[in-house]
Amino acid sequence: MSWFDDYKKKKCAFEEAVSVVKSKDRVYVSGNAATPFQLMEALAHRKDELHDVEIAHVLLFGDDPLSKPGMEGHFRHNSLFVGPADRAAVNEGRADYIPVFLYEIPSLFYSGLLPIDIAFMHLSPPDEHGFMSFGVECLASKAAAETAKTVVAQVNDKMPRALGDSFIHVSRVSKVVEISQELPQLEPIPFTEVEEKIGAHIAGLVEDESTLQLGIGGIPNAALKAMFDKKDLGIHTEMVSDSIIEAIEAGVITGAKKTLHPYKVIATFFLGSSKLYDFIDNNPVFETHPTEYTNHPFIIRQNEKMIAINSAIEVDLTGQVCSDSIGTRIYSGFGGQVDFIRGAAQSKGGKPIIALPATAKDGKISKIVPTLQVGAGVVTTRADVHYIVTEYGVAYLHGKNLRQRAEALISIAHPDFRPELEEAAKKRRLL
Repeated sequence: MSWFDDYKKKKCAFEEAVSVVKSKDRVYVSGNAATPFQLMEALAHRKDELHDVEIAHVLLFGDDPLSKPGMEGHFRHNSLFVGPADRAAVNEGRADYIPVFLYEIPSLFYSGLLPIDIAFMHLSPPDEHGFMSFGVECLASKAAAETAKTVVAQVNDKMPRALGDSFIHVSRVSKVVEISQELPQLEPIPFTEVEEKIGAHIAGLVEDESTLQLGIGGIPNAALKAMFDKKDLGIHTEMVSDSIIEAIEAGVITGAKKTLHPYKVIATFFLGSSKLYDFIDNNPVFETHPTEYTNHPFIIRQNEKMIAINSAIEVDLTGQVCSDSIGTRIYSGFGGQVDFIRGAAQSKGGKPIIALPATAKDGKISKIVPTLQVGAGVVTTRADVHYIVTEYGVAYLHGKNLRQRAEALISIAHPDFRPELEEAAKKRRLL
């Protein structure tokens, strides 16, 4: 049977596609802009027929019908990265959270530590050889699809065909549901004056021919904008957003001097506007890989002058970085922060950077704190930290003792909070 006939035979309605899920199954759901909303909605309609179905996933985009109140006993999330869709459920005890480095997630599936029964995937249409692309999110989806007992594909003609190690063949799929729907979009937001100052400090640390890891939001966007006087920058990152398009078109990002994958933008997922999705479609400049490759510190370190730019919720006076919780309340996840911080630290000429505004809540609280909040999780340890950047400057902590760290961090805190930070440091015998 040809792949085309096989594909036609597997096409079905959503109700039939989700009928493969049984009680006590573990279902992996692709995330970010590849979240398969329609499959999740169809599964939610089967609520009364099912019990103890586990939903495993990374960041989900948009409204999630499976984690809403009333789904207890039927569906329970086991989140590998918490986001707005499941944050309330996790913190109310209706869902679970697995702290894990992003590069290690695929190994949970391959090793059988987290075996997958069903994989819900959101894919591009098949090419002339029967291969469908994971599109805007490869991440752990490839591992889930390769190890699941059953793969259900939501095939969308609006999903870009991202190139790289990011394909699954029709023969691996059991059910196919076709849709034609625009992907979720995240339009660029203008950066603030504070973010612009932070971006300028970061840009001052970046040399020509560096390779960048950038996240999403005002700080990375402002930092990249401040680098438009740099030459031959490269990208090896977890996520690509719209800001990269302008830098490529302006000739700032060329990848010409990269020591790993020259001329290529290496990423594992894309999140942005329709312009970004159109730009990456079938574009050989971009190579998409699973996180066991993009995020592995050993791979990252092979990029010389690797610059990792990550954010934080709060940093204490010894350099401990909290970025996945607010006190005991889980906010996000480990993600790729430590993957890239450690990879950049081991890179020849590399610089791992944690960047954050000095204050939050309209200047009412300091994000440089004497001690982390009770219950706050340390994502990046004080031994991993090299550079901390706020709008007030750069603190270099690597190789520094606790007293020197406290002095450096107080110097980049908001001036209004420096006296109380100094007093707290003295009480801790740090000063």
